[in-house]
Amino acid sequence: MIRSLKLIVLAFFVIALVWSTRLTRVVEGQDVEPRVKSSVVAEVSSEALTGFDNQTNGMTDQTTFDGDREVFEEREGIPDGLGPVFNAQACSECHQTPVTGAASQIGELRAGHFNGSIFVDHPGGSLINDRAIDASIQELIFGGNEVRTFRVATSTLGAGYVEAINSNTLLALANAQPGQSGGRIAGQVIQVPVAEAGNALRVGRFGWKNQHASLVSFAADAYLNEMGITSPLQPVENTSNGLSVSAFDTVPEPEDDGEDIAIFARFMRATKAPSRDAALAATADAQAGATLFNQIGCAICHTQSITTAVTGTVINGGEFTVPPALGDKIIHPFSDFLLHDVGTGDGIVQNGGQSTRNKVRTAPLWGLRTRTRLMHDGATVTRTDAILRHAGEATFVINNFLNLTTTNKNRLITFLNSL
Repeated sequence: MIRSLKLIVLAFFVIALVWSTRLTRVVEGQDVEPRVKSSVVAEVSSEALTGFDNQTNGMTDQTTFDGDREVFEEREGIPDGLGPVFNAQACSECHQTPVTGAASQIGELRAGHFNGSIFVDHPGGSLINDRAIDASIQELIFGGNEVRTFRVATSTLGAGYVEAINSNTLLALANAQPGQSGGRIAGQVIQVPVAEAGNALRVGRFGWKNQHASLVSFAADAYLNEMGITSPLQPVENTSNGLSVSAFDTVPEPEDDGEDIAIFARFMRATKAPSRDAALAATADAQAGATLFNQIGCAICHTQSITTAVTGTVINGGEFTVPPALGDKIIHPFSDFLLHDVGTGDGIVQNGGQSTRNKVRTAPLWGLRTRTRLMHDGATVTRTDAILRHAGEATFVINNFLNLTTTNKNRLITFLNSL
């Protein structure tokens, strides 16, 4: 009896020890997340949940997810702090194809001047808001600002998995690229401030210029720049072409106390990743196209599979711990989330400095089957034209594509249409 009791106590002690070890957190450094420490027990990696179904990935329960989605879809008005200059009245105006949080046909306008050596923002900043609550403060592009570009809003589905990628994983992808495709392909890693962590640095991964590393920072930026609503992380109202709009701003700053920002981030973290067209992906043509995608070099930048950080890893300068719903998950974004010059750069400089002027983040291809407007500016509408628009670092790859037979080109497009 005593021996049995001792064994039971010992078993409970072992279970408690294992459980506490599994919950030990890997704390992120200022620059990049550390490698997995021995104190953390890695789970067996599993596939991330996918689907265009407005269902949670398990980060939150479905009731919370539905409530957060409603806030994401909520239209703001002037009494809520909308504007005075803005682009949209709700997050979902730019993220709604085919479900809330997904891809967009909406573009924002940016402008500035390149003086031959450096890029200079348009007065008031490179973002030119399309809308205003009063006609007298409508923003316009001034002469002398010849750098002009549209940017299509990116999908936020699966963004929680992207946030949970260990920075070292992205760094390893960059380090593996020089020398491939004749030495032309070399993705750039930049570190950007995490606003909620006192501007601690982390490897950027969100936005066409990788200007954000966390979804809280990303949400606060969008709330201000797309809807004109200030928050504790972005407390200063935008101007109209550099001129104050205070005479039109009747709501005290910050217009959001931070609650909406937190909800936006929680909603994005709980979304599933975009799903594939399983039936099309199973066809012989799509499978042959997948092989060609790898053979001609597309997969060097459009990385098929990435595994997220170990559950319990602390990221974003200590402000977020990777939960089981996002940790140790295999995702298929078809992106390395690095900056590249593929001949389509928009000429705009944000957090990455002047070296990033003509670089953009590799577009994730997951969910491609739902998109009608392609590339960073949405100016391309067919998959073939999007491929042929690549140049710069991708010139070698595009030449490989041009050398394919018509049949194999069609197989590659079939594969892309399955994503």
